[in-house]
Amino acid sequence: MDIILIIIVIVTVLSTLIGGLFAIKFRDRMHLIMSFGAGAILGVALFDLLPESIELAGNFYGLNIMALSIALGFSLYMLIDRFLSSHDHCDNNCSNEKRGKFGASAITLHSLLDGFSIGIAFKVSPAIGWTVALAIMMHSFSDGVNTVNMFKDNKKNFRTIIKWLIIDTLAPTAGIVLAFLLVVPTPMLGLILSVFVGLFLYLSTSSLIPESHHNHPKIWTTISTIAGILFIFLITFILG
Repeated sequence: MDIILIIIVIVTVLSTLIGGLFAIKFRDRMHLIMSFGAGAILGVALFDLLPESIELAGNFYGLNIMALSIALGFSLYMLIDRFLSSHDHCDNNCSNEKRGKFGASAITLHSLLDGFSIGIAFKVSPAIGWTVALAIMMHSFSDGVNTVNMFKDNKKNFRTIIKWLIIDTLAPTAGIVLAFLLVVPTPMLGLILSVFVGLFLYLSTSSLIPESHHNHPKIWTTISTIAGILFIFLITFILG
């Protein structure tokens, strides 16, 4: 089991890192990468986090509380994003860097929960563990892309991007370790995931999609966003 988890960690780290480096390398196509990432984040929220959160906590808290948690995540991110974008004590680049750091931290926390989910799943059974691990390993590439996408200017924020990309690649490992050290009630984990649903919905629809479509061909960015949604849907559909 230890060797299996080590292999999963290595593959997840490499997948996330490759996704981030891909986004940095092809920055001249950043609008397409960003629009794909926006669709991928939306897909993760709708096809991955939402069903999982309902399965884990729906029967315990009820759908009304779950919906409230989603609204809380959406509203919380909106308030922080509006605060950062209207801050008076720094220029636009400073503000954008703060927003980028917050977005990257959200994705990193999601990656941490991904690793935590892998650890919990393997505690239940190897079969469930592998199912969860495969799904997470496959969409960790888009996590790396999206971490880079949080920062609008790759050149000015290069060191910050690399730092957050490294943090995001290591987050699943920390999550797996936490899963074997901590005991979190399953319903509470589901409630946490529902907050991330709302947070990712705002991140995709109110930040990445408008930015990717700004001053760029609407047809190709739209196709790229839909491709990102379908990419995550196919992963979750194939892996059940």
